[in-house]
Amino acid sequence: MKTFCSVWLLLSVVELSPAPPASQEPPLACRGAADPAPPQPETAEDMASTGDLEPTHYPARRAAQVALHYLNTHHGSPFRVFGLQQVHKASAEDVEAGGRKYKLDFSVTDWASGSAGPALRCSADVLFPRTERHSAPDVKLRCEALQQINRTAQEEEAFYQKHITPDSAVSARDIPDSYGNMSEEMQPFWRLARVAASFIMLRESSENTEFNMAQVASVTQQESSEEQLMLEFVVLLHDLPSQEIVQWKLLASWSPDRGVRVLQTEWQPRCPHATKPPN
Repeated sequence: MKTFCSVWLLLSVVELSPAPPASQEPPLACRGAADPAPPQPETAEDMASTGDLEPTHYPARRAAQVALHYLNTHHGSPFRVFGLQQVHKASAEDVEAGGRKYKLDFSVTDWASGSAGPALRCSADVLFPRTERHSAPDVKLRCEALQQINRTAQEEEAFYQKHITPDSAVSARDIPDSYGNMSEEMQPFWRLARVAASFIMLRESSENTEFNMAQVASVTQQESSEEQLMLEFVVLLHDLPSQEIVQWKLLASWSPDRGVRVLQTEWQPRCPHATKPPN
């Protein structure tokens, strides 16, 4: 059964993404500036090394992705979601409490702004604890001029007023489609899903993972009595090192004044024998 499941999972990845996995880039409809070259394959020396790291190799890139998830959970919205542009400098050190701390200097761009959006320079400390049970990384993040990025209050309020009424309930599948396309109307919902998925990707990340959202399998608007947009998403998360596609269902709320909140998450095994999430 385990062998069959592995083969089935591989076929699922091929079906979802006929081209090479796009784990480092947004869907075609959301793409802004060109992404940097993919990270170089890691070696045993990469994973064990401390001190200065090669910024283009996986250990630095993975830690920067974790910092990116943290940034999106705090500053993402239907009209703002950040993508990693480049890792400029990285170093690692083992800490006495048990774990490895990465110090990073990197830049991100706002995918919603397209190619016209400015690059934002950030620095972060990312600590991966080494404990018997998986613990989420601890992130300390600083970004230059974050508050100077164009606010999207007017767009957010219009989007909120349009979709808060019961007769405008949204239901859609496969965002983007297998060709990487999505309608303009669905782009804010894709960004909301990407921000909500960042909460899961941050929580589940380790030194052995590099998550990105591959697709929104479905979105269904739910009734809400709290003046919040309530959305149930099923998202497919791609882990680059293992090439696994992991499916999660989550319930998220959003309003302009309260931002994105994830209320419930449920890992959905795609293999009958699986009993728990990968971490």
